[in-house]
Amino acid sequence: MCTERTPRVAAARALTRRAGREKAGRFLAEGAQAVREALAFGRVHEVFATADALVRHPDLVVAAHDAGARVSEVTDKAAAGLSETVTPQGVIAVCDLLDKPLETALAGTPALVAVLVGIADPGNAGTVTRVADAAGADAVVFAGDTVDPHNGKCVRASTGSVFHLPIARTRDVTAALAACRAAGLRLVAAHGYADADIHSAGSSGHDLTGPTAWVFGNEAHGLDRATLDACDDALRIPLYGAAESLNLATAAALCLYETARAHSMR
Repeated sequence: MCTERTPRVAAARALTRRAGREKAGRFLAEGAQAVREALAFGRVHEVFATADALVRHPDLVVAAHDAGARVSEVTDKAAAGLSETVTPQGVIAVCDLLDKPLETALAGTPALVAVLVGIADPGNAGTVTRVADAAGADAVVFAGDTVDPHNGKCVRASTGSVFHLPIARTRDVTAALAACRAAGLRLVAAHGYADADIHSAGSSGHDLTGPTAWVFGNEAHGLDRATLDACDDALRIPLYGAAESLNLATAAALCLYETARAHSMR
């Protein structure tokens, strides 16, 4: 039985911090669903689980063994130390980092990509990753001062989608946009003050039927002028009620699905 003082548990606890993840090249996936997806699509080194979690999720034990991952029973206190939630599920996987170089993530002929620029909230970033996965996107790019995709809240909000599609990250927004353009993608900024909206895009000459990279900005400030100018187009989401704006993840869902719909009608 591992405790919070067990060296492997202590090493895993360091992965709750970005510096620890960068140093080790690993991160934590917490909760039964995230661990299940990690075992199916990622590379897992070890699964820590409480006695109760082992009883509740025998399938994870089998999957871990099949994946060649070590399964270690831990005390409730040790599991709580690895958790970043108020009510821990008692099962955590230690996984290799997922991000790939831009050129690798955008290889081939991508048709739909989400680019996150300066996104601060990990819940939003994780939800956009989930939406991108559901909309059939080919990759998600984290650019500029955007939250770490391996952040615990981001991983949980993605409900496993971080393991399903290529993820790239770079501090250089210009390089991210250039890589998308080199991959044949048209850069479309989600911008609340754009002249045209997503529903009238086709009739107003704003094409969404071709390979598209949607560029989403910071929750509070949106995209800076330099990034907007670097994009090929900008579209807004029409607001029919009194709300000032939409939540970033909701807006991203509408934009990505509008493009997915346009692609399906070609």
